[in-house]
Amino acid sequence: MSEPVAISAAQVKELRELTDAPLMDCKKYLQKSQGDVELAIQLMREDGNIKAAKKEGRITAEGIITIAAHAGKAAMVEINCETDFVARGQDFREFGEQVAEVALQTQQDDVAKLMTQAFAGGTLESLREQLIARVGENVNVRRVMLVNTSHAVGSYRHGDRIGVVVEYQGGDADLGKDLAMHIAASRPEVVEPSEVSAELIEREKAIFMTQAQESGKPADIIARMVEGRINKFLDEVSLTGQPFVKDPDTKVGKLLTSKQAKVIRFARFEVGEGIEKKVDNFVEEVLAQARGN
Repeated sequence: MSEPVAISAAQVKELRELTDAPLMDCKKYLQKSQGDVELAIQLMREDGNIKAAKKEGRITAEGIITIAAHAGKAAMVEINCETDFVARGQDFREFGEQVAEVALQTQQDDVAKLMTQAFAGGTLESLREQLIARVGENVNVRRVMLVNTSHAVGSYRHGDRIGVVVEYQGGDADLGKDLAMHIAASRPEVVEPSEVSAELIEREKAIFMTQAQESGKPADIIARMVEGRINKFLDEVSLTGQPFVKDPDTKVGKLLTSKQAKVIRFARFEVGEGIEKKVDNFVEEVLAQARGN
């Protein structure tokens, strides 16, 4: 008779996250499967303890940004998965490119509607489901951004995790790429300082005022200090006010003027931004289970 395989807490945690089964059940089925998580899930299903592993519910904070562009049109897409390992796989990357291309051709930026579009004998949704089955992870199309314009369009991807699309007038293709690279690196929030909301300005002004008052300087000097800080803040968050990454002595606004160019709008996607990754206190959960027993 073979010796029982030692089951680690990490294996139990993984099976628990996939099935929501009690900790002791997870350990029992892992022992039955000799530590094979997929086989443990299969055994659970055979015994009627679970219906299926929860691929659809898993948090997807890894992934890639893909961009498809042609003649004044561009589509930028964020495709998410659970691990960096899957994000680097060829199947996952090809799926991302397919989604971006279909979005560009159909000009559909509603994700739910986009996934119903026909592709390769099925739909993008059927391709997604097939990919989930192959890689064993949840896969989601998170967001799509489209540009369809008579103006010029520049784009840039920094690796697979950051993508930028910028619509602009004047200049040339090199300027478009330079602007997109700058936006990827410097993260502006708006094109011009005038686009910053009054609410945000007032909030920053209140912070600067509190800091300046601690200096003990006269009110008129404090007012000038705050005004200077606000102007600096507006430059920091606006594209035209930022120092150009390729020439920090030149602001982007001055660069655009020299090229007789103007930025209409831009979008910057970064993989996983705004997604809260789940962090379980697994040690506490195990201790609570042990106390209960």
